[in-house]
Amino acid sequence: MPSRDPEPTAENPYEHLIEHVQDAVVEFELVDGEPLVRDVNRAFVDIFGYEVAAIRGESLNDWIVPEWLLEEAERLDQQTGVGEINYQRVKRETDTGLREFLYRGIPYARDDGPVDGFAVYTDITDLTRQQHRLQVLNRVLRHNLRNEANLIIGHTGRLLDQLPEQSSEWTGAAATIEGAADSLSSLAREAGEINAVLSDTDDADVIDCVPLVHEVVEQHRQRAQRADIGIDLPEVMRVRGNGHLRSAINSLVENAIEHNPAPVPFVRATVRTFDAGWAEIRIDDDAPRIPADERAILTGDLEATQIQHGSGLGLWLVKWVAESYGGELTFGESDRGGNSVRIRLPKP
Repeated sequence: MPSRDPEPTAENPYEHLIEHVQDAVVEFELVDGEPLVRDVNRAFVDIFGYEVAAIRGESLNDWIVPEWLLEEAERLDQQTGVGEINYQRVKRETDTGLREFLYRGIPYARDDGPVDGFAVYTDITDLTRQQHRLQVLNRVLRHNLRNEANLIIGHTGRLLDQLPEQSSEWTGAAATIEGAADSLSSLAREAGEINAVLSDTDDADVIDCVPLVHEVVEQHRQRAQRADIGIDLPEVMRVRGNGHLRSAINSLVENAIEHNPAPVPFVRATVRTFDAGWAEIRIDDDAPRIPADERAILTGDLEATQIQHGSGLGLWLVKWVAESYGGELTFGESDRGGNSVRIRLPKP
């Protein structure tokens, strides 16, 4: 692997490619089971901090494997020696300390007998740490939000029962507190649903979305009898998806009702073929339009900041559910001047 050739030629296009990939790549030769470095690419020098001249001809394990992980590294080398390709998350030592990598060991045999190989290291340290931190924050915040909100709701309910009817100022304040606590409880629930979506590693299946829409609409007709909820559904519409799709549809219908100050909120749920190979679940309302900045944040046209970050998690849930199926969330204006929020999904 001539790692310092700056230009591609007909003889070394693959070497040129390896030299410029952002993963650390080591070419090595197994001698008595020990991986001796033949060459490394630029990314290896940048990530591990060891110069080519210093490490070439040396044991790779001596440079990057901590002593307490040597047994693991030797096992991987043994598998490489018998021609097996290795995939594993590993910790390796750089000039600044331990970092976590996705390791791929790829052997190849030379004509004269010895086994050579490539070790490819993708640095996943920052991603792994971020995932762990988010998991901890998610669990702690959801648990605390839910518990504290339930306490507030319970005690506020008792307070409202004890307040005299004529003390409208105090009953109004207590009702406001109860509403805020209920919003916190909903936020914790939405966060839990989002965590379930983002943690789900199963591939999306094929699902008929029509029964899901019908079920969600019927439930909201019973809960919010003041709302006028209509449907326009085909008999069947099969799309890529799974059970999380119901949560997304429910969030859209719920938002359309709760954020509409009209005495009789109008909501219409439509399922239709949008384009060749695509279906659309559309929720139209006559509520005030979702602010343009919030729509732009959700579509990625505007960066979320502390000042402009959207009003809740419901639409983020819908967005991430749609994207997990290879679809998207889009916004338009309904024929009644309100919102038209669409989930577009690929059809099987």
